[in-house]
Amino acid sequence: MQGASPTVAGVAFLARPGRPAVVTRTLTELTGPTRGVVELPVRLMWNADRTFDLGDPDQLLWLYENVLRETTRAEDLRQLVDGRTLRRVWRLLNLPRGVRQAWESRHRALRTA
Repeated sequence: MQGASPTVAGVAFLARPGRPAVVTRTLTELTGPTRGVVELPVRLMWNADRTFDLGDPDQLLWLYENVLRETTRAEDLRQLVDGRTLRRVWRLLNLPRGVRQAWESRHRALRTA
């Protein structure tokens, strides 16, 4: 199953110029880890230190922000983001406007999270 890039009037929401935001069809398919340490692949974060302790709330937010902003693959979202956790931290995430709009247009539950 491919990820989708929601649109308004046929124009994709952009994570940044030239890059459409990637959004999964459902939040339940997001089955990433909820504890432990996660290392992001270089394609999602170019920093030498790409490890995140999910027990640290700030590191969890930083991980989710990077994945949601940088991914071009729905599979990254499924493997690295947990749907329940995403809903819980949604309002705390510092995301580009296009990413936030794309997710909220597809998943209305995030608008009120």
